[in-house]
Formats: sequence, C-alpha cells, structure tokens
Amino acid sequence: MSHSLGWYHTPTPTGFVLHLSATPDHLRATRALIGKTLADAGADEGQSYAVQLVMSELFGNAVRACGDFVPLVAEVAVEPPQRFGGGAERGVRVRLHDPYRLALPVRAYVRLDDLEVESGRGLPLVDLLAPGWRVAGTPVGKQVRCRIPAQGESGA
Repeated sequence: MSHSLGWYHTPTPTGFVLHLSATPDHLRATRALIGKTLADAGADEGQSYAVQLVMSELFGNAVRACGDFVPLVAEVAVEPPQRFGGGAERGVRVRLHDPYRLALPVRAYVRLDDLEVESGRGLPLVDLLAPGWRVAGTPVGKQVRCRIPAQGESGA
C-alpha cells in the first residue's frame, strides 16, 4: 500500500483499490493510474479512455450527491482474457464507493447529441459504455458497480 497526496493506493493482482477524497487532483491521478494499469494489462486505448470516462462520471456524481472532499473508494479490476474473433480481450470492472447510501444517481434524461444542454449526459454515457451498471447498498454507504466490456464482446 502506498500513501501519496492524501490517498491510499493498494495494488491488486488485476488492478487497484484507492482510498481518497473527492478532489480534482485525485480525479486526475485516478485517471492516470487507470491509463497505466490498463496499458500494463494490454488494453487498447479506446477501452482505457472508456474506463477513465466512466470513473470520471461516477466521481462527479459522487461529488454532486455528497459534496467536495467526500471520502471515496475507487476500484478497477481487469478481467482475465476472453477470446473474441482473433484476439484475447478483457473486460474491466469499475467500482466507486461513497458513504451516502440514500444519495442515488439521478437521471436527467438528456439526449447525448443535444447541443443545447450543459449537463446531464453522464449517466447516459455510463449506460452506453457500461451497460447494466448498478448501485448496491453497503453497511457504510453505497457502491456503484460497472463493467466496461471488451471491445469484441457483443453489445460492446
């Protein structure tokens, strides 16, 4: 476990767990760690970007629901390779935990291509990139659980 910049980073065999507070610097560092972790696992750039975008949206939703500097636990895990077509590709599991069990994500029902709105695209993007995501209550809050499929999976 390493401690740096006010966060605790625990590598796992397939990714990492971070204990951090919700700040812009921590989000940037989390995105960079996702990029490095997925590059080391052989994920393509498009999937890495999708995972970073999903984590950013979950992070932003946690800040809107719970406030700045809320304590969060971010987890990323790369799945074992699956064979699709000619190559081995991996799905990625993303989880974000916050302490406010009742502050659930709220859908704005905004079209992704609506140029007039300034916000509200986050959950539709998560729907697109991580179909079937869900929220689970925990003894100390809630956890948003997502799976970003490998590019070759049907429905990806």
